Amino acid sequence: MITLLTTAAIFATLLSDAVVFFRATPIPEFLTGTNWSPNPAGGGQAFGIVPLLIGTITVTVTAAFISLPIGTLTAIYLSEYATPNARSILKPLLEILAGVPTVVYGYFALVYITPVLKATIFPEMSTFNALSASIMVGIMTIPMVSSISEDAMSAVPDELRQAGYGLGATKFEVSTGIVVPASISGIASSYILAVSRAVGETMIVVVAMGAQARMPAVREAAFGIPFINPADVLLESGMTITVAMVQITGGDLTGGTLPYNSMFALGLALFVVTLVMNVISDIIAERYREEY
Repeated sequence: MITLLTTAAIFATLLSDAVVFFRATPIPEFLTGTNWSPNPAGGGQAFGIVPLLIGTITVTVTAAFISLPIGTLTAIYLSEYATPNARSILKPLLEILAGVPTVVYGYFALVYITPVLKATIFPEMSTFNALSASIMVGIMTIPMVSSISEDAMSAVPDELRQAGYGLGATKFEVSTGIVVPASISGIASSYILAVSRAVGETMIVVVAMGAQARMPAVREAAFGIPFINPADVLLESGMTITVAMVQITGGDLTGGTLPYNSMFALGLALFVVTLVMNVISDIIAERYREEY
């Protein structure tokens, strides 16, 4: 009941102030605007969420490309290949990553990851960029994927494994053809939770990606189809929804102003996104859960 009441109170708080904001800024303008300037020095406020969405999606998707495959492979190793002694040592060591403060991850990305990438692969990379932040967010969420997926794989009955071996399957075939499909609901849930965690990450992005709401240039490809070059997003600074909220709260704004209320509109948008992802996770888990 405490959990439910807390969630309801958060939603009600966000909604009440967001409604005040949307009375002054229409929802279509908020969702389709390409300029985010809540408190510019020379006036001309703009509350377009598109640049923030691009930054959030960039960090989330790039981090997912790192954490999901590495976390899944790590879970398969811990569940199927590692000895009990190795598992008892490696799994706690891996989960230590989840206890590292996120500001430390951000500092590591800024001081080490970015200089290495600039000196080797991307010399044109900006000091504050989305790629380094995404890499560290991906590393941070690996323990979440690997731990939950490994628990789901360990729950698969050994009878299924023995049946596969009895039919002549190899260790790899049993792992990928029997264990992973049998635990797909838990694996999918770990994916959704890791992505949700990446969506809400703040400190890594603030330190390593910067706080500049920048709309990348839209290029024109063949047949007149517009597109955004990923390099224009990954190698430059940007801003996510959470960073925009931190920037607003860190200023000299007072309650009741339009920029202050925009923070609650951003929070409501983030709340809806994470809620939808968690509902999807529950649906997948219920749809594919195996009961033995």
